[in-house]
Amino acid sequence: MTACMMRHPVHWLRAFSVVLASFCMVGVAAAQSTPASTDEVIALLKQAQEAARTTDYAGVFTYQDNGAMQSSRITHVVDGTGERERLEVLDGKPREFIRHNDTLYCLIPEKQLVLVEEARTDRFPGMFLGDTGHLMGHYDFMRDALPSRVAGRDCTVVHVNPKTPDRYGYKFCVDRETNLLVKAQTVNGLTIVDEIAFTMLQVGEKVSSEHLHSSWNTGNWKQVEIATHNIDASQLGWRIHTPPGFQFATQISRPMKSGEAVKHLVLSDGLAAISVFIEPFEAARTTRSLSKGARKNGAINVFATRIGDYWLTALGAVPVATLQAVAEQTQFIAPAGGQQ
Repeated sequence: MTACMMRHPVHWLRAFSVVLASFCMVGVAAAQSTPASTDEVIALLKQAQEAARTTDYAGVFTYQDNGAMQSSRITHVVDGTGERERLEVLDGKPREFIRHNDTLYCLIPEKQLVLVEEARTDRFPGMFLGDTGHLMGHYDFMRDALPSRVAGRDCTVVHVNPKTPDRYGYKFCVDRETNLLVKAQTVNGLTIVDEIAFTMLQVGEKVSSEHLHSSWNTGNWKQVEIATHNIDASQLGWRIHTPPGFQFATQISRPMKSGEAVKHLVLSDGLAAISVFIEPFEAARTTRSLSKGARKNGAINVFATRIGDYWLTALGAVPVATLQAVAEQTQFIAPAGGQQ
């Protein structure tokens, strides 16, 4: 799971600030958000989700949270075989993610390893995960009267404000020409929790499929397909507490380093997502130090607790109180027949 600056002469900035000041009050008035039909705004966001799948685009985007920033280069092309995409992480350890439709290949060069797994639909510039039919019951939608600009492109600004404090809000910028999402912020009131945005973007015929190919020769690398299988947590005895509006988007089991299986459940209201990991307690504590309670990893909150012979970890870009409720109100009742 993952995430260029130009300096202007000082005298130019000073001159620009004088001009900017004269328009300041006009700009404040123009930036006011206006109510929009919920159906209209959701339709726009769905068009953005579709554009992420059907548009040819290439560019650089940055992800920022808690003072840290990571840049990535992405190329996305639709051809006769479907969607093809390459994402290259530009900061820190080199990583590449090659996607063909729903299959994702994670390239780890220092280990000469390729991990293969199923891709998620909410990766930028996508945003939705699971059922979006209940969004209007949990969010209010506003749209700015005038366009903004991101990466040199005009975009429509949409504010998605939570009706209850158990989830964060969002601010999206949708490109006016292509409907592609060009900027997304997770917000908690006036605080920006995280932000992801294009800094450079090309669309359409300017995008070359040559950039889809990896910079590494992976012919002799080890390829490991992450073995998963679908499960029904309730049939296995788990009564997972789901916040209002959240539904299961994924229920799978995957192997751990210890050889034991970990259950990975994803809850989503269509925008917000919570991952719940359930693993045998004894196996978990042999691989790492376990700490009950809340902690933070960048924009991601985490809450962990022990439930009988199991260790449950809930994490996501949602308030920690929401994760605590999920963890502490989940119950395990051993099913008849001993299946767990």
